Amino acid sequence: MARTVGSHGPKTMEAIRKAGLKLIHEHGYEAMTLRQLAAEVGVQVGSLYNHISTKQDLLYDLIKTHMDDLFTELGKVEAKVAGQEPVERLRAFIFFHVTYHILRKREVFIGASELRSLDPNHYEDIVGLRRLYEKRLMAILEEGRDQGLFQIPDIAVAAYGILAMLTGVCTWFRPSGRLSREDVAQVYCDMVLRGLVPDHQLPAGSPLK
Repeated sequence: MARTVGSHGPKTMEAIRKAGLKLIHEHGYEAMTLRQLAAEVGVQVGSLYNHISTKQDLLYDLIKTHMDDLFTELGKVEAKVAGQEPVERLRAFIFFHVTYHILRKREVFIGASELRSLDPNHYEDIVGLRRLYEKRLMAILEEGRDQGLFQIPDIAVAAYGILAMLTGVCTWFRPSGRLSREDVAQVYCDMVLRGLVPDHQLPAGSPLK
């Protein structure tokens, strides 16, 4: 994605990203026009080309930025629980995934619903990143199973099922609702662990017993 050099370049690009997220979320990628984007940013249509090459490049930039941020934030969480037991690392992963997806629901929605709109090269790039993210969860599940902590007949199926359940939170969660995002993350965490950890291995006093 081409960008101009100068003090206003980064600020304008960030405004384009924010406007792109808003418009694609509201109207869909195919329906959004560069004219609408320019009007939302407050620039002439021709000025957009100083920052983006095509509408396709903007979509890729939005989804790629989302994935990069996802990995950056996950890395911070993983660093905090490095060396801990798989149960605690899984708990940290669940809390991170639920919280991130609640806070970044526009990016998550576009990353899922508009994946089909990417050109083949961009599509393969993003799908590759998604697989790497899935493997981070699979690694925790596999280690837990190998240590006898988790009962999992198929690691991949378990990971896909867990991710589908956790990601669904962005379709219904409302900040003004009865539960906070931390409360919701705890509910999901309890459900996942109850399905993976044998009852006799839960610590005394565990809320899961």
